[in-house]
Amino acid sequence: MKLDLSSLKRAIASLEKSIRSYHVLSANIALTEDDIETVKAGVIHNFKVAFEQCWKFMKRWIEDNVSADVVDGVSRRELFRVSAENRLLDDVSLWMEFHHSRNLTSHTCDADNADQAFVSALLFFDAAKEFLVRLEARND
Repeated sequence: MKLDLSSLKRAIASLEKSIRSYHVLSANIALTEDDIETVKAGVIHNFKVAFEQCWKFMKRWIEDNVSADVVDGVSRRELFRVSAENRLLDDVSLWMEFHHSRNLTSHTCDADNADQAFVSALLFFDAAKEFLVRLEARND
């Protein structure tokens, strides 16, 4: 069954737009640190949404193309491992790092957590694009 990937594509595109806005706006010396932090918060939010979409589409694809039993009630690590076995992603450890950073987004009041989540968001963008490419190639 072919998956409708439109929500995943929108989530990744929103992440891209927020990262691009950050790069453009952070070069503007007239902006305050509060302004930059607000833009970074947008990047973190879009990272969270895109990450959630990615793992949900991993699960849906495996349910439809392998077996629902394989991913029923499994941990994220196991979901990422099965996804790697099915060539939807390469690096399970990297995706676990993204998962950890995503969990930090509920604690973004802490500057260190926000900084870590922001850095992960920048790294995640390329991984999410690659996942989408692989998913599109196998979405039949």
